[in-house]
Amino acid sequence: MEAAGHPALVDYRSYKRQGIDKIPSVHLGPAASQMEKRGIRTDKGEVNRQIAADNKLLKEIKARITRLYRWSKAETEKPQTQQSSLTALWEAQQQLNAPRTRTGKIRALQESAALFSFLQANGIQSMQQLHEKIADINSRYYDLRGKIVKAERRIAILTERGEMWEQYNQYKSIHKQLAKVKPEKREQFEQRHSRELILYDAAGRYLKELKDSGEAITPKAWQLEIDQLAAGKQTDTLAMKAMREDLKAVERLRKTAEQLSRQERDKSHDREPER
Repeated sequence: MEAAGHPALVDYRSYKRQGIDKIPSVHLGPAASQMEKRGIRTDKGEVNRQIAADNKLLKEIKARITRLYRWSKAETEKPQTQQSSLTALWEAQQQLNAPRTRTGKIRALQESAALFSFLQANGIQSMQQLHEKIADINSRYYDLRGKIVKAERRIAILTERGEMWEQYNQYKSIHKQLAKVKPEKREQFEQRHSRELILYDAAGRYLKELKDSGEAITPKAWQLEIDQLAAGKQTDTLAMKAMREDLKAVERLRKTAEQLSRQERDKSHDREPER
């Protein structure tokens, strides 16, 4: 690539070894790749689409946690007299940028209720307690993320096994027909059905290697495990989304604190004598 003047770089290390906080997608393979290009959705393609959605959610939540953690930490490191009071922030939030439309007022009430519920449910009365809660949310994030990543990787493995099993059975009849073809017509038959035979052989090799490694060929059990993993992952994803709503509530406090800080700076600037 470098010799050809291409700016792209290739790193063969896994995301984990590179320190990238991202779930890797699965390799589609030639058959699934061609089907996806023609607009035909495949099981592997669905796995990759779900992984992309999970990565987007995880990235968003991690960014929110990082911003709030840094803000709350900075607040707790201020002298006690300079720390933002949660009560003052709560009251200021009700007054700053008060919406004028009915829809805006309803949304503002819902947001205030969500924030009040979050603070009350977690017994948060000080900035230190808020910072500790965000640190706890950060730990919870990594716990849920670990479960989601583990489930996605296992689902990807089982999905590939299921696809190979289906591929093997789909083209088995072509392989059987080949055995019955007369020698003088065998080459012609192989050329006419080259794609099907290649896919059958690839699936056969895959399943044989799987069996040789000590794994049983159990398509029904694979699908059952996929369903169980998907159900568990859905529960963890819902917990992630609930966490995001809590973070949104705290972000409104941070936004209010920043608005008050800007107002104070503007007042200080206006009070400075002209030179």
